[in-house]
Amino acid sequence: MVENAHKKLEEWEHQGQPGSRTDVIVEAAKEVGPSLFFSLLVITVGFLPVFTLQAQAGRLFKPLAYTKTFAMLFSSFLAITLTPVLMTLFIRGKIRPEEKNPISFILHKVYEPVASFAIRFRKTVIIAAVIIMALTVYPFMKLGSEFMPPLYEGTLFYMPVTLPGASVSEVGKLLQMQDDILKKIPEVAQVFGKAGRAETATDPAPLEMFETVINLKPEEQWRKGMTVEKLKDEMNDALTIPGVANSFTMPIKARIDMLATGIRTPVGIKILGPNLEEIEKIGLALEHHLKDVPGTRSVYAERVTTGYFLDIAIKKDEAARYGLTVDDVGEVIQAAIGGMNLTITVEGRARYPVNVRYPRNLRNDVEQLKRVLVPVMMANRQSAPTAGAGGMSAPQPILQVPLGEVADFNIVKGPTAIKSEEGLLTAYVFVDFSGRDMGGYVEEAKKKAATLKIPEGYRLTWSGEYENLTKTHERLKMVIPLTLFVIFILIYLNTKSTVKTMIVLLAVPFSLVGSFWFLYLLNYNMSIAVWVGIIALAGLDAETGVIMLLYLELAYEKWKKEGKMRTLADLKESVMFGAVKRIRPKIMTVSVILAGLIPIMFSHGTGADVMKRIAAPMVGGVITSTILELIIYPAIYMIWRGRSLQKN
Repeated sequence: MVENAHKKLEEWEHQGQPGSRTDVIVEAAKEVGPSLFFSLLVITVGFLPVFTLQAQAGRLFKPLAYTKTFAMLFSSFLAITLTPVLMTLFIRGKIRPEEKNPISFILHKVYEPVASFAIRFRKTVIIAAVIIMALTVYPFMKLGSEFMPPLYEGTLFYMPVTLPGASVSEVGKLLQMQDDILKKIPEVAQVFGKAGRAETATDPAPLEMFETVINLKPEEQWRKGMTVEKLKDEMNDALTIPGVANSFTMPIKARIDMLATGIRTPVGIKILGPNLEEIEKIGLALEHHLKDVPGTRSVYAERVTTGYFLDIAIKKDEAARYGLTVDDVGEVIQAAIGGMNLTITVEGRARYPVNVRYPRNLRNDVEQLKRVLVPVMMANRQSAPTAGAGGMSAPQPILQVPLGEVADFNIVKGPTAIKSEEGLLTAYVFVDFSGRDMGGYVEEAKKKAATLKIPEGYRLTWSGEYENLTKTHERLKMVIPLTLFVIFILIYLNTKSTVKTMIVLLAVPFSLVGSFWFLYLLNYNMSIAVWVGIIALAGLDAETGVIMLLYLELAYEKWKKEGKMRTLADLKESVMFGAVKRIRPKIMTVSVILAGLIPIMFSHGTGADVMKRIAAPMVGGVITSTILELIIYPAIYMIWRGRSLQKN
């Protein structure tokens, strides 16, 4: 708006300053005000799909969407209310002609021959643009897909799993060995390992599942060329222990994933069915098949029926022979083997239960357990008590019988934990991979899993981050077309022409050329962050497209008003004026956008990876859309207006 006022004042001074300076500024504001208002409104509406994101993605990106939406909404109103007032107050003095500005002079010299060539060979230029857009299919097909880019927390979380049945002492030795191996890696500062679970219902971790927090040194102290992914691969190679399946993640991310889907690895498979033994067979088959998929770091299927339990079955007939009930024998088993809390001791603010049971050496073997003595209550014997000295009845000896006489001991296999989803029994297969995008890996893994014959009544559900990815994609497939329709309506309300609206929207495919090529060169995957960047880019495209078309239209109407629009040569002259003489505001708009985005591409630290994925498609898209708009728009406009001119 300020640029248009400058141009109008320059012409006003050249004509000898007829009329009021304020009237000239107000007239300049009226020319571009509606278009700027609608372009800013389009940027505001363009972020509507972000508000539909749910869960993790929604919590991460909605604050960004709210901030930008409110900023653009108020900006659109200020552009047509406050800005014209400020222009009349602060635009003073003699206006320097644009030709005397060195930057404008260079821009005119560079762009004028390009615009002239585009108008002269307009059909060839348009065909070349179509070919360029067609070639963009190549990088787009090469882009992988993921749910969210890695959000490096500064700490790694090592979550290996071993086979069920290991004792507490063996698990402790294995945990210590893993910690020692990890501590030898130069980038590791501290290692804290845990096996089993805390005494809380929110942490149902079995003894065979380890959780090790690995605190890393600052990245400045890492070896040259070392990255987080390379570090994970090195740790994985060093921790290759028979019977242990490795997986690496980050502490906060692991908790979010486990709360959201129950899967702690990037990809997981849920096996649902009516029988646990058959579910375990399917899981083991999947584990065997998926190991061959390229990029697989580890695959582990839960051994749901490989828990070992000591089953003590009380022999009721034998117990009754000794006058014992099932409860009598059960109390001995509970007190001697399981332990019984007798009281609680208070030590300051702490309280500790006092538990009584047999020492470990008397209960760590089945044969030892069979020799646990059960006191026999003899009060119900029919024989009369014998009299002792002084007429007192003599105390009867308490008889004891070995536990093995009144109970059978059997070691049986059974489920260590039982999970259910959707009314069916469930087991998980955890898959960790590296060096590949999630979408490509899962598609290949699905093909591999499809070769397995799944019995009737059982099914596989792919979960983990992949579940979030598919849900978000399905939501965006509905919302993005609806948003594009709303943007189309807004631009149409401004231009009052379907053709003009389509010309403005051509900026979107022009920008996608740069977006996809830039993402391809940076080796970024398509993620929710990238889609947020592309959504934001669509609004910016509409703004640059509206401005480009606006100045072509203003030049055309000026020539028409002055009666100079009679031949194609006149049309060409007006298009050249609208394109070349107004190059400065177009480049200013793009330069301001890039000035805000390019520093993000050089940022570093926590959250930088997410911000780079948002900024990358916008940087690449703004550059290519500007270049193509400056070249293609004059050619398209020349063809469109030329046909109507020939008809008239």
